[in-house]
Amino acid sequence: MTDRHRNLSDFILPFQVEALGVRGRFVRLEKTVQDLTGDGRYPNDVAILLATTTALSATLASGLKYEGIFTLQAQGNGPVSLLLADMTSDGDMRGYAKYDADALPGPDDAGAMVPRLLGAGHLAFTVDQGPDTDRYQGITELSGGTLADCAQTYFRDSEQLETAVVLNAQSDDKGFLRAGAFMIQKMPDRPVDPKIWADPHEPWREATILAASLKASELLDLALPARDLLFRLFHERGVRVFEHKPVRHACRCSRERVKNTLASFPKVEINAIKEDDVISVTCEFCGLDYIFDETDLRELYV
Repeated sequence: MTDRHRNLSDFILPFQVEALGVRGRFVRLEKTVQDLTGDGRYPNDVAILLATTTALSATLASGLKYEGIFTLQAQGNGPVSLLLADMTSDGDMRGYAKYDADALPGPDDAGAMVPRLLGAGHLAFTVDQGPDTDRYQGITELSGGTLADCAQTYFRDSEQLETAVVLNAQSDDKGFLRAGAFMIQKMPDRPVDPKIWADPHEPWREATILAASLKASELLDLALPARDLLFRLFHERGVRVFEHKPVRHACRCSRERVKNTLASFPKVEINAIKEDDVISVTCEFCGLDYIFDETDLRELYV
């Protein structure tokens, strides 16, 4: 039975390989990234980069215990100046990309995606659990050719945690975009059994070799159940798979939120930005338009 038939086309699947001393997460996103990038909102390269960011965000967020919002943000000086993807602790995801269409490289331009599209900049992880809790944030430079390289650099340099990340996003022959992520991390509190391993570094080396053997086609193949893929990778060592977590696209915008934002501006500023006696506000995440006419605007200050 496939993941699609089990309603698992968008999910996070945690797992653990005790014999290698690693834990990890496997992520597959289909409808979520299609909702994020659909209706031609983004050029192909930007859509793929945003889908990859979304998959990485889900992977990183699922490794944390939090009640609130996890945000992954990449800022650079390239044609894509901003990427943002966030996920609530309930699995609701949203995201958007800010880009300069005139500066985007052509389809024949070669080069790794991060330096080609994002340029120089930084990647930031933020966990916001509300006004009564301190925000957690981690920042790393956009070093390397891929977002996976950047994430691995962050964990190695800032968290001193051995991490391997595999990311991919592609459109199929019908134009449907999918994204996938696979991440393993060395468990720092798991001692290596000297009776099994003469070299204490060998379990991690084996784990990373197995991760590197994962093909992009396998990562995104909905006909290949995630559990089967994990067992295929780690069948010699044994893998423990935990309960999956469903993921869905859900924007948090609403007319009431936009109204409250507009009401925070002085009336003179509201009057200055009106066009034809109305104000139109477009949500950057979902593209929904909110129109406020003269009657609506007068009610802001009642």
